[in-house]
Amino acid sequence: MRRLAERVEYSQPVLYTHFNGKDAIVSAVAIDGFGELGAHLRRARQAAPEPRQALRAVCRAYLQFATKRPALYQAMFVLPTDLKFANAETPPPLRAAFDEFVSCFRLDNERRELFAEVTWSALHGMAVLSDSGRIPPDGQEERLDFLVTQIICSPAG
Repeated sequence: MRRLAERVEYSQPVLYTHFNGKDAIVSAVAIDGFGELGAHLRRARQAAPEPRQALRAVCRAYLQFATKRPALYQAMFVLPTDLKFANAETPPPLRAAFDEFVSCFRLDNERRELFAEVTWSALHGMAVLSDSGRIPPDGQEERLDFLVTQIICSPAG
């Protein structure tokens, strides 16, 4: 909670007077983080020189975000919240961040959301395992290259 309080520049007691407990605080920080992540991914996708390079750019941006903002990433993905993905109740910033992955796949790909989900899931695993020291950080580029190549070269990719 201390790191979250620092993140939003309020003391812990002040946070508790504005929110209904820790879960509400974490959810608010996470939603804000998804807004930042979505903007970061959008910039990376739009800066890609050609569409086939967009997925690599978005994946790299995702992993950079997780590495540079570990406390925020934890609030978004690791700490318990009531935020739902792939649901009618999904907050717009979460959906917007996910849509940056979806946008990397061809419009005629009927399974582009599935491709985006699997890509995001793999990246999340890489981020968490790397942050915890369970996989070496120096292999990140090779893992990223492997993931992107497998996804892009699949029949519907």
